[in-house]
Amino acid sequence: MPHGSIVESPKREAQLGRDDLRHILVVDDDPMVCMAIEVYLQRNNFRVTIAEGGEAGLRALEDKQFDLMIIDIFMPHMRGFESIRIFHEQAPVIPLIAMSGHAFANLNSPAPDFLRMALELGAARCLRKPFTPDALLAAINDCLAEHRPRSDVATAVQLG
Repeated sequence: MPHGSIVESPKREAQLGRDDLRHILVVDDDPMVCMAIEVYLQRNNFRVTIAEGGEAGLRALEDKQFDLMIIDIFMPHMRGFESIRIFHEQAPVIPLIAMSGHAFANLNSPAPDFLRMALELGAARCLRKPFTPDALLAAINDCLAEHRPRSDVATAVQLG
């Protein structure tokens, strides 16, 4: 996949119908990470759009509706937390999961705690790479439960 590509996965949406699936935007510059997340999320009945890099992710965000974003903190063409800040500003109501392989400060290093900083910039959850599929699914489900669309909340109030 060329840098800056956007790929939407048609497999599961063809089986279940577009409206039945929660739509997740995955933005990472590593094609292997994107592929692994895409396969796992499809198997768990999510519709997935992959954007290779921050610029492609922003284009996808302009063109499509998403229920959740999974964004790598450090990517080429976007400096560090710029990606988290920009994505959160562009779509503040869409929950954002930040992920990074450069995650935590430790006592022997003066490096900052990048994932804590991502939370301060608007991420709803953070994942340190490598993470388990179960950790990814738990973070997604938590975010989707906490950030239900207003129409779902109104329906729940009317029914309750």
